[in-house]
Amino acid sequence: MTATEATERDDAAASVTTPSAVDPDPAPGTTSPQAPPLTARVAAELVGTATLVTVVVGSGIQATELTRDVGLQLLANSTATVFGLGVLILLLGPVSGAHFNPAVTLAEWWTARRGGAGVTLRETAAYIPAQIVGAVAGSFLADAMFGAPLAKWSTHDRSAGHLLLGEVVATTGLILLIFGLARTDRLRFTPVAVASYIGAAYWFTSSTSFANPAVTIGRAFTDTFAGIAPGSVPGFIGMQLIGAVVGLALVALIFTPGRSKAERPAG
Repeated sequence: MTATEATERDDAAASVTTPSAVDPDPAPGTTSPQAPPLTARVAAELVGTATLVTVVVGSGIQATELTRDVGLQLLANSTATVFGLGVLILLLGPVSGAHFNPAVTLAEWWTARRGGAGVTLRETAAYIPAQIVGAVAGSFLADAMFGAPLAKWSTHDRSAGHLLLGEVVATTGLILLIFGLARTDRLRFTPVAVASYIGAAYWFTSSTSFANPAVTIGRAFTDTFAGIAPGSVPGFIGMQLIGAVVGLALVALIFTPGRSKAERPAG
């Protein structure tokens, strides 16, 4: 969530988008006066994204060394990602919101611009470079652990149109899930919900659900099971940003503020 793909920073510890650890029921990206300093939040985004990519790439390498069955390889890769992402959201959500994903960060910034809760422009400008650096570092770390060549461009072409459509669908669903949870005051479920969605999207999308521009960039640096050829990266990122826009539009359409129960007509 990839990331990831927003959580809350309250005692329920939630990703991919959340506020301060002292706010018992915050909206995504809200920055409390008692929130951790920006340096700590940026470090959390860097480390979290690096670890996420290490999980994705490392489990992919391990899977290909254990079996030649592509289905089993994808099963191993997706299972490791589900557990890894859920733990990272739970751990780092109270610090930075555990975005691990520029699409989520930009969506929160847009939400803030529109008068809602979200990250500031300064936070956005700090989060996104940290996420990208973390993703590249995570790819290097995974390759180093398995003795694979470091910083070798991937040769895994993913430029086909149906794969690009898969990225729009994957990112749309991720943004709809995160901000839908926020609109319905259910951010405490973010670690389980986001990890579960990404695990499912591995299988129901043609692209295996990158849904994350930083992770996409990081995975270009490894010529392994999880890699993506550099030439395919711009298309994937463009579709992910389109998906984020569509996701926010669906949030606005579906989760509109309703009247209170007392105001609703009887019968």
